[in-house]
Amino acid sequence: MGLFDQVINAIANPNQQGSAGQLGDIVNTVQQLSNATGADPSTMQSVVGIVGNYVRSALQEKQASGGTEEVQAVVNQYSGTSPNPQAVNSLFSPGMQQQVAEVVSQRTGLDAAMIQQLLPMLVPIVLNFLKTGASSQAGGNSVLNSFLDSDNDGDVDIADAMQMATRYLGR
Repeated sequence: MGLFDQVINAIANPNQQGSAGQLGDIVNTVQQLSNATGADPSTMQSVVGIVGNYVRSALQEKQASGGTEEVQAVVNQYSGTSPNPQAVNSLFSPGMQQQVAEVVSQRTGLDAAMIQQLLPMLVPIVLNFLKTGASSQAGGNSVLNSFLDSDNDGDVDIADAMQMATRYLGR
């Protein structure tokens, strides 16, 4: 099952935290970033997807060293739609932040310095997307588990999931 399917299931499941409102906030924030930067929406979704791949790697490292509970704690603490430099610092060293910005710049044509300034917005958005699958009781997070893709089949792309979310919400 794909990542977006997991999100839709989480929204439909009253025992999970995801809601259409939460998904709408994420999509609106990405659209606002697109407007603020002058980038077209598909480029900004690509930016979120590339940053999401780096977030996945960082969370997989945290999972390997501290377990799934530590990863869920990071998602819970730093997810949102407001800028949060601590979210970026919790996942990426300063050198890694620069590398992420440079890779995004190379792939999208957007300015690397601007991308680095956007990271405090982009990382919480990705984490907020992952939080949709958190159980409202104690338990796992189907969206986070799918995102971490423990079987490494590569069938996870947050940019595709963002495009589907935009279509799903009719925006």
